Amino acid sequence: MKMGEDRDQVESSDLLSGTIRPKSVEPEINNSTSNEPPDGGFRAYSIVIGSFLTNGLLFGVINSYSVIYTVLQKRLKDDNIPNSDSKAALVGGLTMGTTFLLSPLSGVLTGLLGLRLTAVLGGTIATGSLLITSFVVDHVEALMFTYGIMYGLGASLAYTPSLAILGHYFKRYLGRVNGFVTIGSSIFTVIMPSLMKHMIENYGLQWMFRFLAVSTFGIALCGLLFKPISLVVIEKPSREDNTFQALMKTIVNVQIWKNKKYRLWALSMPVALFGYFVPYVHIQKFIEKTFTNVNVTLPLQCIGATSGLGRLMFGILADKKGVDRILLQQISFYVIGTLTIILPFVKSFELLIVICLCMGIFDGAFIALIGPIAFEFCGSAYAAQAIGCMLGLSATPLSIGAPLAAYLYTFHQSYTLPFVLAGISPIIGATLMFAIRFQRRSNEKKEARSNGHLSSSQDIEKPPSPLLKPNGVSQTTL
Repeated sequence: MKMGEDRDQVESSDLLSGTIRPKSVEPEINNSTSNEPPDGGFRAYSIVIGSFLTNGLLFGVINSYSVIYTVLQKRLKDDNIPNSDSKAALVGGLTMGTTFLLSPLSGVLTGLLGLRLTAVLGGTIATGSLLITSFVVDHVEALMFTYGIMYGLGASLAYTPSLAILGHYFKRYLGRVNGFVTIGSSIFTVIMPSLMKHMIENYGLQWMFRFLAVSTFGIALCGLLFKPISLVVIEKPSREDNTFQALMKTIVNVQIWKNKKYRLWALSMPVALFGYFVPYVHIQKFIEKTFTNVNVTLPLQCIGATSGLGRLMFGILADKKGVDRILLQQISFYVIGTLTIILPFVKSFELLIVICLCMGIFDGAFIALIGPIAFEFCGSAYAAQAIGCMLGLSATPLSIGAPLAAYLYTFHQSYTLPFVLAGISPIIGATLMFAIRFQRRSNEKKEARSNGHLSSSQDIEKPPSPLLKPNGVSQTTL
């Protein structure tokens, strides 16, 4: 088989014949076998731009839900709908929660359909969901499905490939590339609130969603760029493996859970993220209740602006030799939690802006480090499912955090308790991460790990060494 033909077959698996291809293998460059990603080139940088736009379009909409929440909550209250605060918050909470909850599904589909097709499918679903949402804006239950669940599904399918594809093209600069890509959501979070508010005030909520639908179609177009350049690896199943068992081995990847450090990280993140989405949903209403004659969207825009700066700064820092990425993420959670607790006690709008600017920087640190940490613990071969499983575990806390905060506000008519509880959860989650550094390795082999690409001493148990064939295709017997 020729190398050019190998490349075209990377994104699919012949499941019926029992031939399973791993999610990623060592890259091929210029028709020659190489153990290193290209770390540059036209295709690599075009994928960076596509990932940047994907992150921006998806999370620019999700992070700006505070604008939609204010309008939706007022409509429900005017219609005398009970629990209007909680129901309006639940719509946005479901979007973020579903995006994370279905991330394991996204990881599975990247193995079955490939990164590119999964991302295109996600962008198409997200576009369709926003278009349908524009016709049901007066029905909150319908919005929970179309904007909450459907858009979350599309976002999930597009988001995970946008991070996983970076490890196929970058190794030395993986941290800074992740930082740049995740800046997309920060830039769009700065732009989207004002744009969405302008659309609502001048054209109504329906046309605002239609505008978002047209913009979101760009995600599907960006997904077309996500083509891995890996070699084909063919694994020959043992005689006792039937087709169903071979399929399940592709879908249910237990290898990542054999890594104790990854397991501890993935289980501590849901605790840390319980209150993460609360400020994004409630900060505009908090400002309206606390201050007068101020720009209610400015604090959210400040978070978005400095979040972009933080993502780039910490992405570059994560590439430095000897830097502890987990420690950086812990620091970011401690700062975010502390500032969220302080938020309801602030009586000066200027001080509120300063707090939001600081929150944004460390929010960027947390986001930019997700990809590099997943690659560090699980390598490029398992990164998509590692990211997907962690986000999936975080889905429920993310979904219920904002509605619970709305319920507490309705009960107490104050944001003090909701914001304090939202700030405590990142502090607890960061503290739990200390358990990671106390884990001993099962064996003390020499490591050759750099930026998360698998080496011979990786924590994850590896299958038997493949027998390399002259055409660059390796074959192993399970």
